[in-house]
Amino acid sequence: MTIIIANPPRREEQTNNLTKKAVYKTNQLNLWYGTNHALKNIDLEILENEVTAIIGPSGCGKSTYLKTLNRMVELVPSVKTSGEILYRGRNIFDQNYGVEELRTRVGMVFQKPNPFPKSIYDNIAYGPRIHGIQNKKILDEIVEKSLRGAAIWEELKDRLTENAYSISGGQQQRVCIARALAIEPDVILMDEPTSALDPISTLKIEELVQELKKDYSIIIVTHNMQQAARISDKTAFFLNGEVVEYDLTDTIFSNPSDKRTEDYISGRFG
Repeated sequence: MTIIIANPPRREEQTNNLTKKAVYKTNQLNLWYGTNHALKNIDLEILENEVTAIIGPSGCGKSTYLKTLNRMVELVPSVKTSGEILYRGRNIFDQNYGVEELRTRVGMVFQKPNPFPKSIYDNIAYGPRIHGIQNKKILDEIVEKSLRGAAIWEELKDRLTENAYSISGGQQQRVCIARALAIEPDVILMDEPTSALDPISTLKIEELVQELKKDYSIIIVTHNMQQAARISDKTAFFLNGEVVEYDLTDTIFSNPSDKRTEDYISGRFG
């Protein structure tokens, strides 16, 4: 009997996946908001230096899962979890794993640009200062490196003393990305980072994400399926708090194994 594998991963992809390590591994993760069972038995392994997209209809648990990865969801009253999330092999729910340590390694970029009401320079220097860096020369280097990493140094190098609210929304979002880079994280979580931006700014963020994955692991929640198809290596489809399907993005969009995935991608629901 001949088994035909549709759209098999290229040899290069197979080799890369063998050499990449898991940055996150979620085992039987459940989460409740009070009596609402929001995440149900989530099993996911996310590899380093990849862009992982999370798609699904509103209310399916995408953002909840993302905020669980840096324990931000715990700020919500009445949240209860079970199972485990391993970050680099350590369970982030262990009592001896400090949330501050985790958030130093896992940066977050939100749906709407949220710069601090400070200068552009002070936005970027905020995190390093919190971690004890006060030397002006070192801070100058971090600010420049972070803004270059966010592909916005040339646009803002002569405006560092201006309030971050004085620049455009797309520029604000890239400043927020630079602010996340300033603490030298390992992972960057992005919760619909382009939903409030115009198409040109969206394209710049997408190009930036592709560049950043050389040095960071990126997990992005998006309602924009075309965006997921353009920028991600793997895609997870969430529905009603469950992972319906998780695979290479090309496979998810061209040959999904679950009819619910196909229905969502084709616009038959969601």
